[in-house]
Amino acid sequence: MNFVKDIIGEELDTFEKKFADAVRSQTPMLDRIMKYIIKRKGKQMRPMFVFLSAKLNGEINESTYRAAALVELLHTATLVHDDVVDESFERRGFFSINAVWKNKIAVLVGDYLLSKGLLLSTSNEDFKHLHILTEAVKQMSEGELLQMEKSRKLNLNEDIYFEIIKSKTASLLSSACAVGAYSTSKDENATNKMKLFGEKVGIAFQIKDDLFDYGVEDVGKPTGNDIKEKKLTLPLIYTLNKVDKSIKKRIIYILKNENKNKESVRFVIDSVIQQGGIKYAQDKMNNYRDEALKILYEFDKTPVRDALEELVRFTTDRKY
Repeated sequence: MNFVKDIIGEELDTFEKKFADAVRSQTPMLDRIMKYIIKRKGKQMRPMFVFLSAKLNGEINESTYRAAALVELLHTATLVHDDVVDESFERRGFFSINAVWKNKIAVLVGDYLLSKGLLLSTSNEDFKHLHILTEAVKQMSEGELLQMEKSRKLNLNEDIYFEIIKSKTASLLSSACAVGAYSTSKDENATNKMKLFGEKVGIAFQIKDDLFDYGVEDVGKPTGNDIKEKKLTLPLIYTLNKVDKSIKKRIIYILKNENKNKESVRFVIDSVIQQGGIKYAQDKMNNYRDEALKILYEFDKTPVRDALEELVRFTTDRKY
């Protein structure tokens, strides 16, 4: 993604400083935790989408930086809370907040990050930013709960799958693109167009994550983590709808009762590969990527548009 950083590298550097200021606290323990969070931040894809979407529609300004900070604050808060819900003790190769400081503190840290995001927007009267992003948080919560409900019943349906990932994963990326566009254009049409663009990218992004569970495309050995957690993934849904009744019955039994058994998980992975579940998911992913690019191509060809295209292609071509 070198080209992307050539286009918005200066903005990303400035953003890092502004974000560190935004989360600073006068409470010593909380400030230590904020520094820990900043140290272990990820690829910053969502701020990249904010800045590129903003630059595609106008000149980056202070409102854009606040929009990017709001996205990152809300995203980080949901990750901290997710780790508590999932009882996960690792995030991006580091110990999670709940692993180091326990659940009670992690929940409060998530609340703090949410409150900082709300204050950042209301203090600067960025009410449109807040409306766009709070809608995304609502959808993320709904998507997570729907996934829990369907995973418990193993009611695997492709329409439900797309409803889940549209809410749980794509909504935040969609909002990042929308809020970026609005920060520089104040144009509802441009904002809605970028929102739809981001939704398509977000869905493609999640399908790519699904594929990683099966160890395809030279990304190493399959992890089977989604199977162990009974998560609905597109390759698995496709396979269950295609195999004969006896295989389907065995796969469902494994998901319910043997999802921690390595040999049983291997059977599920092999079944998905043999039935063409991987190719089906790849084709769906590429279709969503191409739909996103079709929206992007409605804008004039510029270095910014090229950088956004590179970022979109990274979401589906990435090896991690």
